[in-house]
Amino acid sequence: MDKRDYYEVLGVSKTATQDEIKSAFRKLAKKYHPDVSKEENAAEKFKEAQEAYAVLSDEQKRKQYDQFGHAAFDQAGMGGAGGYDFSGFDFSDIFGDLFGGGFGGFSSGFGGGKSRARKGRDTIMRMNLTFEEAVFGCTKSVTLDMMENCDSCNGKGGHGETTCPTCHGSGQVTQEQRTMFGTFATRTTCPNCNGKGKVYKETCSSCRGTGKVKRTVTKDVKVPAGVNTGNQLRIAGAGDGGSNGGPNGDLYIEFTVKRHPIFERDGDDIILELPLTITEAVLGCKKEIPTIYGNVKLTIAPGAQSGDKQRLRGKGVESVNSYGKGDMFVILNVVVPKKLSRDQKKLFEELDKTDLEEGSAFTEIRKYLK
Repeated sequence: MDKRDYYEVLGVSKTATQDEIKSAFRKLAKKYHPDVSKEENAAEKFKEAQEAYAVLSDEQKRKQYDQFGHAAFDQAGMGGAGGYDFSGFDFSDIFGDLFGGGFGGFSSGFGGGKSRARKGRDTIMRMNLTFEEAVFGCTKSVTLDMMENCDSCNGKGGHGETTCPTCHGSGQVTQEQRTMFGTFATRTTCPNCNGKGKVYKETCSSCRGTGKVKRTVTKDVKVPAGVNTGNQLRIAGAGDGGSNGGPNGDLYIEFTVKRHPIFERDGDDIILELPLTITEAVLGCKKEIPTIYGNVKLTIAPGAQSGDKQRLRGKGVESVNSYGKGDMFVILNVVVPKKLSRDQKKLFEELDKTDLEEGSAFTEIRKYLK
């Protein structure tokens, strides 16, 4: 079967720079590496890209290829599955860039260098607050299960520390991998010490080698004024324990605020629906109303209508993200009684005999009466 042009394989022009060639191979390696790709024929495509890169990344081999094509490596004695001997070609710099330090940290198990300290996983918990606790802030006690360094082994996981005999303290070992194109070397995490470079004669019985122990602690959490449902508060270092000496993750507390019987919250604003009798609406009045800061007197002008809105500046919630407070909006609701006493009914009947049909609304309706 005829081979494809190496430049075509990598998807680069014949004038491509070494950086462009390397970048193209990295993309293909990430896409087709057998340890990560589930595409059909991924292994064959990876090997094809590997062969193309091995030639085009070498200036001397590239010149030979540009002059003679694949025939440059098909001469007798050149060896290799495709004619060219790839034995000893080191791809580890590519895979180190691609997967982190000679495959370090990649989930397939490849690794390079000592295992890095990793921060623990962040966690989340939910806290219920009353309306007042959220508006004015409060201090709440929470009980947490935190992972802390083991006191028995100082977080190392064992006793009697010695240099790992397998990797000699480097945390990595070099392995040769054979392919159809020959053999190339890769650096992987030392399986004996898991990249730490150290081993212990005895595993710590307190933490069972993890270096971390779980402790139940009670913390006082200061909830800032103005939080609302869905807001989160971060507590640094209260999440899951880190690995290889890394710090704990963080804890995020997410708030759920209980509804208030009469106040409704809209961002930093407070809304209150105020019921009025018909006479209060018609004649106007002064009403004492509650706010979150205490009672105030509100003047209702004569002729108030349902849905009318009055604004009380600065009577809302303190902003949790900035300075200042929201406002309070009082929505008027004229309540029509469903039952009347005999005397009340008589008064309304007398009132009905007067001319109450004033305003454009009544006039517009009359235009269409037949």
